[in-house]
Amino acid sequence: MSIRPRRSLLYMPGSNPRALEKARTLPADGLILDMEDSVSPDAKQLAREQIVAALEEGGYGHRELLVRINALSTDWGLDDIKAICASGTAPDAVLIPKIDTAADVQNAIAAFEEAGCPDSVDMWIMVETPACIINIGEVAAAHPRLKGIVMGTSDLSKDTRVRHTPDRLGFITALNLSVYAARANGLEVIDGVQLDLENDELLAISCEQGRDLGFDGKSLIHPKQVAAANEAFAPGEAEIASAREIIEAFEAARAEGKGVVVVKGRLVENLHVEEAKRNLALADAIAANT
Repeated sequence: MSIRPRRSLLYMPGSNPRALEKARTLPADGLILDMEDSVSPDAKQLAREQIVAALEEGGYGHRELLVRINALSTDWGLDDIKAICASGTAPDAVLIPKIDTAADVQNAIAAFEEAGCPDSVDMWIMVETPACIINIGEVAAAHPRLKGIVMGTSDLSKDTRVRHTPDRLGFITALNLSVYAARANGLEVIDGVQLDLENDELLAISCEQGRDLGFDGKSLIHPKQVAAANEAFAPGEAEIASAREIIEAFEAARAEGKGVVVVKGRLVENLHVEEAKRNLALADAIAANT
């Protein structure tokens, strides 16, 4: 089983050359090189040029590289895609913001094709508008080139007036629907950011909640948040030990022709074995990147 860790996806503003350089040394699984929200209008061109230069220079190692462009409805969006796709070293994916409908995904695909974007570059989208949540099933199934979604809870808060609370109660429906739509269509799904940089306990709670809701990892706004996300979304030692025990017991039972397997009083079926194998594959992939 092949799996790519996406425990931590860290936004890095493209207009900040020091951030782009520092990102090469951070323990994040992935980086979102940003041309959108973290970049002021008068720095959009600079961010585009610096991100293209950073991609061509390389040096990011195992880190998955996503570039978040400006919305295609803006004056910058299409030129952002063209610049990225013309780069000598394309990123792993382009992250498209402000998606509302399946038609928006199709329009983004058309922009990819117009720019001659290599087939190796996947599309990811931001899920950050009320319309996108309402249409999430159709959006997630809109095109096979779409590989992942990132929750934009800050924009959702602005548009819905849902408040950021420790339990994120007002976002739960949107988070659940997005996870289910992603899983139904084989997509990766990344939780939204935690804005409070001074509350480590709240960050840990948010990461653990995202993991329990089914997310693959968390998007982050500061390097100091990476460790908490990496810990929360990685299998722990007890989980790894349990996974090995489940697989060994199941295989031994099958070899003996037994139809029922019980491990520590719990019935084990194929679905538990598959989850155990995924946990071991994820642990191995994380170890390979450290």
